[in-house]
Amino acid sequence: MNNNKINTDISSHTPMMRQYLEVKAQHQHALLFYRMGDFYELFFDDAHRAVRILGITLTHRGKSNGEPIPMAGVPYHSAEGYLARLVKAGETVAICEQVGEVTGKGPVERKVVRILTPGTLTDDALLSSTQNINLVALTIKQNQMGIAILDLSAGLFRVQQQEYKPDQIGLEMARISPNELIIDEDLVDKNIIDFIKQSIDCPVTTRPNVDFNLKNAYKTLCDQFCIKSLAGFGLDELELAQASAAALIHYARETQKSALPHLTSIKVEQPEYFIALDPTTRRNLEIIEPLFEHGTSLFHLLNDCKTAMGARLLGRHLTQPIRDTAQLEHRLNAVQTLLQGFHEEPVRLVLKEIGDIERVLSRIALGTARPRDLVQLRQACGQLPFLHHALKTALGNQDVALQKIATELGQFQYIYNRLNTAVVDMPPVLLREGGVIAEGFDPELDELRQIRDHAGQFLVDLEIRERETSGIPTLKIGYNRVSGYYIELTRAQAEQAPAHFIRRQTLKNAERYITPELKSFEDKVLSSESRALQREKLLYEMLLEELRQDILALQTMSRAIAELDVYCNWANQARIRQWCRPEFQLEAGIHIQAGRHPVVEALIKTPYAANDTHLDHQHRLAIITGPNMGGKSTYMRQTALITLLAHCGSFVPAKSAKISSIDRIFTRIGSADDLSSGKSTFMVEMTETAQILHHATSQSLVLMDEVGRGTSTYDGLSLAWACVLDLAKRIKCLCMFATHYFELTELGNENFIDNYHVVAKELNGQLVLLHKVQNGPASKSHGLQVAKLAGIPLNVIKTAQKKLALLEQQQHITQNPQADLFDHLSTKSDEETTLPQSVNTIEKVIEIEKPSIVEQQLADMNLDDLTPRQALEKLYELKRYLS
Repeated sequence: MNNNKINTDISSHTPMMRQYLEVKAQHQHALLFYRMGDFYELFFDDAHRAVRILGITLTHRGKSNGEPIPMAGVPYHSAEGYLARLVKAGETVAICEQVGEVTGKGPVERKVVRILTPGTLTDDALLSSTQNINLVALTIKQNQMGIAILDLSAGLFRVQQQEYKPDQIGLEMARISPNELIIDEDLVDKNIIDFIKQSIDCPVTTRPNVDFNLKNAYKTLCDQFCIKSLAGFGLDELELAQASAAALIHYARETQKSALPHLTSIKVEQPEYFIALDPTTRRNLEIIEPLFEHGTSLFHLLNDCKTAMGARLLGRHLTQPIRDTAQLEHRLNAVQTLLQGFHEEPVRLVLKEIGDIERVLSRIALGTARPRDLVQLRQACGQLPFLHHALKTALGNQDVALQKIATELGQFQYIYNRLNTAVVDMPPVLLREGGVIAEGFDPELDELRQIRDHAGQFLVDLEIRERETSGIPTLKIGYNRVSGYYIELTRAQAEQAPAHFIRRQTLKNAERYITPELKSFEDKVLSSESRALQREKLLYEMLLEELRQDILALQTMSRAIAELDVYCNWANQARIRQWCRPEFQLEAGIHIQAGRHPVVEALIKTPYAANDTHLDHQHRLAIITGPNMGGKSTYMRQTALITLLAHCGSFVPAKSAKISSIDRIFTRIGSADDLSSGKSTFMVEMTETAQILHHATSQSLVLMDEVGRGTSTYDGLSLAWACVLDLAKRIKCLCMFATHYFELTELGNENFIDNYHVVAKELNGQLVLLHKVQNGPASKSHGLQVAKLAGIPLNVIKTAQKKLALLEQQQHITQNPQADLFDHLSTKSDEETTLPQSVNTIEKVIEIEKPSIVEQQLADMNLDDLTPRQALEKLYELKRYLS
């Protein structure tokens, strides 16, 4: 038998293995963690998969069809680390626990109590505190698509519906960053499924069509929210959004084996409400993750939030900047109010004492909360009076956003008091360890603990009392595992036994008795440990049920804390980094005075060279020239990051900034192969450029760096030329275009296009990079000087200098055909100068003006290195070329 396969003939297995196979049959696509004593065991193919991922030992247990059954296991008390690694690897894990009592008749009853998938995690041990966990469902029908997003760990539920476009799926998924995507297994166009799986870096799970059923979706949502109509959520007419949301509810209920009481509302999002950031732009701007392993991203630099839920909200703000200037002004007002008078500092001192109650509340709702979760909630409720006091000082200006937060924080003193009397100060990690419920909370539990902890003293007291009552001084109370507790009298004393003594056992020289009181004590003490734990579990469940009644108000409080934390973080960043408040203007444009790149400024040890940016309808495209390492890319990125931060509601790294509403930010920066897709560097470059030219609008901000450098000089130059004209005259976007093609500076004579350059100086043969941006084109590239700075060997630099001198001399002799070419192109209107025409014109000039073979040979020849014989041979060779 192949050990990777399960023998489906259940009758041939032991009772325990039959039980395993029955459970496994219901969860065929999941790794089954089957609880056996102190271990979770995996069998058959599950064992092999776990061994590959976890590196644990493969063993065997029993046989199937004469072959050993593969088995691997992990200790249950340390299973979380293994589970985290499995889920990170994209696996689904079904947790099968022992739920029955040991009877000695067959295996203990077991059932799956929870299913872990990459998109449905709620346990802190399996999650990053700053990571949002998004489970996403997608429904496509005709020319529409519905998207639903659920963060089960935070109780956040959102939907949208829009026109279906394949490229729009990728854009939305980049914004949402799903951890798991579920789609209808009966999706008609299978190519869509393949496209999604190729374009999205997350597990894609297909689900039965019934989960997406349009007719049932409305009822599913109404039942979940306990309402009769979805009109109040603005969801009434969005059928595909309803279908996706219903599919998420079905999936979440199935995996959690629970109702979802913390999902109390749903929000409809409008895609146009956000600035679109495609994956390339997110990567190039290093918003969440740095480009290089030891780099620093914008999020890592700016995240000084004091709570985990604040950090996650900050991440959402950075990856989903908004276009609603009214909402942005509310955010900026809140930041400015806190900033004035250092009001954010006392608030932050209170916030740092508050745990991740957003996720705690989700676990309370799902019934998976641990004792220390309740301690976190108790502590948060206890901090609310201090938070209100700190906010009261800052609310002198009656800021709208902060006033709203103060209202939403609420007062939860009754919950604090309840948890304070119910739960010990430092409970154990797990409920099954006992000792969670505080003494004095429940009389019955106190009695059971008293019996358990003080059984010896009770027996001593009972023995003294019975001696005095019976008048038998030698009466003694004993215990053994066979007889239990007993009162022992000698044979001679047996006749004096009181009437309430009941004979239990006769020995050779003694009689043993039991009394109703001793029997009652025996029953209590022998079961007190398990009964105390059972009672504690019951009280704990009752406590969770009490808290669920306030789940909506508590969620509102946790979200208000997160929002306040983000505002305080922005205020703190603005103070320590000397940022300014941005202004929003109706007319398209970006006007930044003394702007800085926030990450670069924070990392360098020398003063940052600030630069201005001015883009508007009349000056919409800036051609930027200058040497490598001069700061062109940093300058462009800082403009994009300042624009992005402003649309998050943050102050910005500049002396002043006036910015219009932007619909998308595009970047075409850097070059790399995509070998897995068979794309060369130039193909990747052209693909990204094509995306920009197809989707940019007059309200977009576009950054393009070194377009056309991946191919031959004339091909690349013609492409760059045509792209500049298309961006400036047809699309009319705000654009920064960095290039080493100095010929493009001729376009500075065109309307709407301006030249800028980064300043560099040569002193005593050494290149000094000033990182300042000034008007006008650069005078030269300084490429050899940069190569020298990079450590290129001196002999290579000298050879390159000789070659450069020859090429410059040759270009002068041929009267600079490139200049003639682009003079010719620049006289054409933008309608005439299309990309194919540009390329054809260049090819014709090249054909006429290109050097002859003899000229090229002479240009490449280093006469100083030739011996007389070699020189003569070269002369004959050139003569043959001429003939």
